[in-house]
Amino acid sequence: MLLIPAIDLKDGHCVRLKQGDMELATVFSEDPAEMARHWLMQGARRLHLVDLNGAFAGKPKNEGAVKSILKVVQEFALENDIDEIPVQLGGGIRDLDTIERYLDDGISYIIIGTAAVKSPGFLHDACGAFPGHIIVGLDAKDGKVATDGWSKMSGHEVIDLAQKFEAYGVESIIYTDIGRDGMMGGVNIEATVRLAQAVRIPIIASGGLHNISDVEKLCEVQDEGIEGVICGRSIYEGTLDLNSAQLRADELTEGSLEAE
Repeated sequence: MLLIPAIDLKDGHCVRLKQGDMELATVFSEDPAEMARHWLMQGARRLHLVDLNGAFAGKPKNEGAVKSILKVVQEFALENDIDEIPVQLGGGIRDLDTIERYLDDGISYIIIGTAAVKSPGFLHDACGAFPGHIIVGLDAKDGKVATDGWSKMSGHEVIDLAQKFEAYGVESIIYTDIGRDGMMGGVNIEATVRLAQAVRIPIIASGGLHNISDVEKLCEVQDEGIEGVICGRSIYEGTLDLNSAQLRADELTEGSLEAE
């Protein structure tokens, strides 16, 4: 079970939003690259970046900050003799040229959210052009998918779309329960497991992570196909210690592997 710190970028700063509302942004760092280094030193094995301005504008808006983070990640990997620390990025990615540019810069996975729902043809093309590098972000409330930075509800069922996108060849799905995101009310385990059981590709849980007990609950169901969880407000506000939580997850995971 990978604990994946989120670095949400707004106007070049690292922020957290409550329920996707740009007006409810808390700035946690003026220097996102230093924030990235901090999480790597705390034991992060993967990072999750979101260009929030880009998500709302429909085109990249924080490329400078993204590049500075990638530089830090590459330096950290070299210093510590680590082959690769994957970095996944979403927010405002609506065309193949942007995907290619980000992958060339060193991003490992591109997250397509709204565009996947509104322009499935684009997602299909992206999976064909960049196999193994495309993740879909599905944001949902009560089983229905939301788009446009969560401002619009679509009529689509999460599971139906997930199965369709799996057939396109997406690498994995990040599933966010938007009723819980930024509220630290606990991950919606039941809905996440239901989705994981409906597809064969891995699911990354997101939204609501609060403390170590949430991590333990996710570890219990990881065999259903849940490979990681995005950590946001919990690690920034200190209700979850990333380092000890990742060690605990490793311990539980090894335990379940030995039991098999």
